[in-house]
Parts: sequence; C-alpha cells; structure tokens
Amino acid sequence: MIPTLFQVALGGAIGASARFLTNAAVMRWIGPGFPYGTMLVNVAGSFLVGVLVVVLAYKSGTRFAPFLMTGVLGGFTTFSAFSLDALTLWERGQGALAGAYVIGSVVASIAALVAGVLTMRGVLA
Repeated sequence: MIPTLFQVALGGAIGASARFLTNAAVMRWIGPGFPYGTMLVNVAGSFLVGVLVVVLAYKSGTRFAPFLMTGVLGGFTTFSAFSLDALTLWERGQGALAGAYVIGSVVASIAALVAGVLTMRGVLA
C-alpha cells in the first residue's frame, strides 16, 4: 500500500506541476479572461486517459495505473479548477460564457477520451 501511495504522490506532483506550467504558458500566450488553460488540460488529460486505459490494458501494464492515471493525470486534469472557473464566469455576470465553457469542456473532453481510445485501439490492433 505504501509503495502505491508514493507512486500516486510522485505522479500527482508531476501532473500538478505540468498543469501549473500549462496554465502559465496559456495565460502568457492568450491573456486573462477565459480559462483556456484549464480547458486545455481537461481536454488533453481526457485524451491521455483514453490512450493510457487502452495501452495499459493491452500491454498488461495496470501496475503503472496508480502512478500514471491517478497520480500524473489526476494531478494534471483540473475539474475542481473547472468548476471554480465556471462559477467565476457566472458571478461576473457572464452566464452565457459560463454555459459555453461548461458545455464545451465536457463535450470536448468526452470526445478527446473517445479519440484516445479509438486511436490506440487502431494502433494496437
């Protein structure tokens, strides 16, 4: 149990750091106003979850799931930040933008997950 916990903790540190750096880079590139960085990591993280769930299953690599899935990708994807960003937009009186953000994030993340699964099933078939 303890070795698995360390895997999750190490992966979480890596994922959270990657999320921070991605958000900082997107903020510098696009600027403030809309939470593009959070949306990007949610979509990218969903795609990578789709890729990894297939790869780990095909390659008998489920022993790496705590580090990669729970740790790295759990630290990287930011649905708690997503919720806060949606609320912030709502509270600023930008209800339509908040709704577009929520719907766009959810739809794009699910589509990215499906794309990741289908991509890797095609590659590994």
